[in-house]
Amino acid sequence: MTLTVNPAIDKSTTVERILPNSKLRCAIPRYDAGGGGVNVSRAIKKLGGDSLCMYLAGGPSGTFLKKLLDEEKIEQKIIPTKSWTRENLSVTEESSDKQYRFGMPGLAVEEGEWQQALRILEETLSEGDYLVVSGSLCPGIPDNFYQRVALIAKNIRAKLILDTSGEPLLLGMKGGVFLLKPNLSELSVLCGVKAISVNNMESLAQKFLVDNDCEVLVVSMGPKGAMLVTADFMELVPAPVVQQQSTIGAGDSMVAGMVWSLAMGKSLSEMVKYGVAAGTAATMKKGTQLCEKEHVDQLYEWILAHASNDEQFQKSQF
Repeated sequence: MTLTVNPAIDKSTTVERILPNSKLRCAIPRYDAGGGGVNVSRAIKKLGGDSLCMYLAGGPSGTFLKKLLDEEKIEQKIIPTKSWTRENLSVTEESSDKQYRFGMPGLAVEEGEWQQALRILEETLSEGDYLVVSGSLCPGIPDNFYQRVALIAKNIRAKLILDTSGEPLLLGMKGGVFLLKPNLSELSVLCGVKAISVNNMESLAQKFLVDNDCEVLVVSMGPKGAMLVTADFMELVPAPVVQQQSTIGAGDSMVAGMVWSLAMGKSLSEMVKYGVAAGTAATMKKGTQLCEKEHVDQLYEWILAHASNDEQFQKSQF
């Protein structure tokens, strides 16, 4: 199950050159359902799985969002809002192959609407479920919203995977999570340090698990791969080098690959490798198309072949 409180319509297009004060003639745009958890559900579907995609949406853009997800045959549970669902825009300049991404803020959500989301979540979630909560909060939703979600998941004994940033992440951690996927910048904030280097990354990650109610930490390092840390195990997973088309949705694809692997009974080591493969595969697609299973499986085989046993450490070696 995924939960997205600030979904979006992602519009992507191309133009020969971006110039100021000029009328720019763009290509026919592509529209995709977007937002953290929505993208995770979409990527899970591409990998051959199914999920319940729960999100807040309103207005004509919210109706369009539902239509896009219906076309992908994704099961949905919608909490209606008076505010319209936001729209984002990404434009690729063909002459330079640079991508410009314009993210719009979500509009305000009323108290009764986000409280309704918590009630429906509590009614729908079951023991043993994987719950992916991903993305930013809308104005009007309190910063401790994800902490409330975490407490619901903990009481039901569901496994929460949290992927957000800022104050909502710091507060969400207090409710307890099964898996957290920060990048290096987010991990430095969580650990209360200005920066993280190769020399202190391992010790900081382990200390974070000791000090917080979190079972699994996966630190995303972009094109360098990811680091898996548990109470007694650490593994560095390299990312294959590919020709990047777009980085939109790479993090969400990575989360989808990990949770789908867990749902299929894979080990944590297999989980993070498949997650890195899915995240890397997403960068091979233009716009907001996310990963494709064929590419993910090929990259996963490459990672399995190149992952070195020298990059695995037991707790005694920290």
